[in-house]
Amino acid sequence: MDILFWLADFLNLPVSMTNALLISVTLGIVSGILGSFIVLRQLSLMGDALSHAVLPGVAVSYMLGINALIGASIFGILAAMLIEFISKKSKLKADTAIGIVLSSFFALGIVLISNLKSGVDLNHVLFGNILAVTPQEIFQSVILMFVVIFIICLFYKELLITSFDPVISKAYGLKNDFYHYLLMFLLTIFTVSSLSEVGIVLVVAMLVIPSSTAYLWTKHLSKMILSSSLLGVLYGLVGVFISFHYNLPTSATIVLIGSLVFMISFVLSPKNNFINFTKYKRSK
Repeated sequence: MDILFWLADFLNLPVSMTNALLISVTLGIVSGILGSFIVLRQLSLMGDALSHAVLPGVAVSYMLGINALIGASIFGILAAMLIEFISKKSKLKADTAIGIVLSSFFALGIVLISNLKSGVDLNHVLFGNILAVTPQEIFQSVILMFVVIFIICLFYKELLITSFDPVISKAYGLKNDFYHYLLMFLLTIFTVSSLSEVGIVLVVAMLVIPSSTAYLWTKHLSKMILSSSLLGVLYGLVGVFISFHYNLPTSATIVLIGSLVFMISFVLSPKNNFINFTKYKRSK
């Protein structure tokens, strides 16, 4: 796309770095929005499960010659339904069901990629390469960002209530399962679209770290979503610049920056009260 070349020339940066910065902004915004709900609903492990569960879908899509988004979305939704079914229909806890489905789907994906002519590079799927992102992937990511923002705005009140108190939301006649699977669907789409940029291993970090950091500093969901998205974008931009100048793995650098900020927030956040700010103010 000409506009990307023009932007790279305007910023006086290589095209690959300009593309990486653009994809970092869009992924940072989407991961901040979805991650806030995932953290609030205590579904961080679900994000991990879905990111691994889409692997066989990617392999099957390549073998059938269809868009990877289609196959991966089907396997992602299938995994979410299977986890819900096992945890509801047995005495096993949800984390056990997640572990079973995660490992099973991931193993199936590795078998398909290793033994069939899928054409999928396992290392590329696992770790991604944000500096090799294409204009089509940027366009796809931007479309996803607007879809996620539109759906979250449309169902914000319902998602807010079902996230904080499923019992009350059920009493008001809200369909908790519908909003749960809606989030799982958006999470699956996000995971699939992020595979080529950051890979399966680091998708969960993008969802959880900015949102957890924002959670330590905010009390309202809207502020948490905004803060989380801003942090996601900031981590992405700083990570791309540092990795480019010091020749470091970009995705890992982004995650390490996020982890560092989280640890600082963990110590300084008034919610954890490691430092008694009230006592400090009174003493002054």
